[in-house]
Amino acid sequence: MSTTNEDERIVDKRAASRMHEEEQDDELRAAEHGGETPAADPALTTEDSALEDALAKADTYYKNWQRSAADFINYKRRVEQERGETARFASAALVINLLPVYDDLERAVATVDAHLAGLNWVQGVVAIQRKFANLLQAMDVREISASGEQFDPALHEAVAKQPGDEGKILHVVQKGYRFGDKVIRPAMVIVGEGSAGGEGSQ
Repeated sequence: MSTTNEDERIVDKRAASRMHEEEQDDELRAAEHGGETPAADPALTTEDSALEDALAKADTYYKNWQRSAADFINYKRRVEQERGETARFASAALVINLLPVYDDLERAVATVDAHLAGLNWVQGVVAIQRKFANLLQAMDVREISASGEQFDPALHEAVAKQPGDEGKILHVVQKGYRFGDKVIRPAMVIVGEGSAGGEGSQ
């Protein structure tokens, strides 16, 4: 029993001595740094710095990803708009090429002799003209108002002037049309030049 107590005392003395030495080492370090707490472990500082760098990189990558996602959405929207505009241009080109045929049909129907109006082939031409008009309407093609209107250079094209109310459209030479909100063919018109102008031209 006495041997065991002596061993415990020796271990306690060694532990106390070790603690005393560590305290002295801490005091020496503090004295070397002017009484301040010793600097942090360089290994820990390096790990903190690496963590900060990793977080900064992650934030940069996230922001770049957000920008790329926004750019891709804008690109898709732009491609869809361009595709829609291309389809509209193709439709507008088709309508422009069909309008002269429609003009001929309208003239044919308008100039049919009253004695021929009841004939089957005349009724067939009239039916074709009506179907053509319905097709243009379904394609959002609208006639531009012209006769009796004030001349508008955005909608009308003056091909001649005649005595009459100044700036007023007296006669429509060729009908004009809109495709949606765009003018695909301005109306060709004869415009009044005013009574004074009319007297001077005689």
